[in-house]
Formats: sequence, structure tokens, C-alpha cells
Amino acid sequence: MKKRAEKIKLLAFDCDGVLTNGDVTYDENGVEYKTFNVKDGHGLVRMAKAGFITAIITARNNGTVEHRAKNLNITELYQGKKYKLPVLEELRKKYNLSYDEISYMGDDLPDICCLEKVGLACCPDDAVDEVKNICHFVSSKDGGKGAVRELCDLILDAQGIEKEYTISEGRECTK
Repeated sequence: MKKRAEKIKLLAFDCDGVLTNGDVTYDENGVEYKTFNVKDGHGLVRMAKAGFITAIITARNNGTVEHRAKNLNITELYQGKKYKLPVLEELRKKYNLSYDEISYMGDDLPDICCLEKVGLACCPDDAVDEVKNICHFVSSKDGGKGAVRELCDLILDAQGIEKEYTISEGRECTK
């Protein structure tokens, strides 16, 4: 696992069930709401500060996801993408990467095509069994409950990137 994580330059994520717990809430006007985990968000911010490329590839279209991606400095956001592998291939070419340098985290059947290609296939603990069975890394956390953060920490640790480097701006309370 560490050897796979050492090569990663790009982290791509499904949204629902990975960055969220998979619940979709609607109000009486049909407006869709999502809840994101702040620890996952902090992990993604740390990855961006350390120079990693981050991407969200989701089949749904939602303004909340766009807002979250901007807040976390996500490098690439693709919404409304039912077929995710062509997007992953586009990213691979755009950044001149091999699949061994890409990590993907998904939780359900539409993610399998991406998970089968990448160097570090990952999923939350509550992913469907078909996904869990092909992943190199199964988080101990559920989707939207810290799985993304656990992956971020794993890659930072494997590449020897000091956590202090990526959180130094968050240390004002100790100065």
C-alpha cells in the first residue's frame, strides 16, 4: 500500500457516498442539500497546499458541490458526468500522468471502471461489496465521515510530507 501511495500525484473522488454520507435531502421546492465533513475538507486543503492535484467527478449537478470545491481549492470539478472513466482519462492526459500516479475513491458500481484503472483504488468502509473487493485501500471510516481525510493522511505519510508543513497556517493559536 505504501508503495502505491508514494506515487500518487492526483486524487480523484466521487461525491455522494464519499465526500458525503450519500444522503440526499430536498426541501419543499426541490432544492437539494448535502452535508460535508470538515475533517475531510481539511485533509483536501492540506493536499492542495502540498501541491497535489485534486478532482471531484460526480454524476449529479449541484451548486453546493461547486461551492464546496471552491472552498477547498479543488483543482478540477466535473459535475453531470454519468461516465467517469473518460473524465479520468482526460485528467490523466491533461496532467501527463500514468494511472499509477492517480488515486480514486468511490463507493458504488459506477465507480468500478475508474477503480480498476488507478494505482491506488480506495473506498469508504460503507462502500458496496463489489467496490470493496477491488480496492487497495478500504478506509476504516464511512463516506462523509472521515474516509477522505484518512486517505489524505495515508498519502502524506507515505510520501514523507510533514503534517506541520500542510497545517502551519492553522497554528495561530500557538503563536
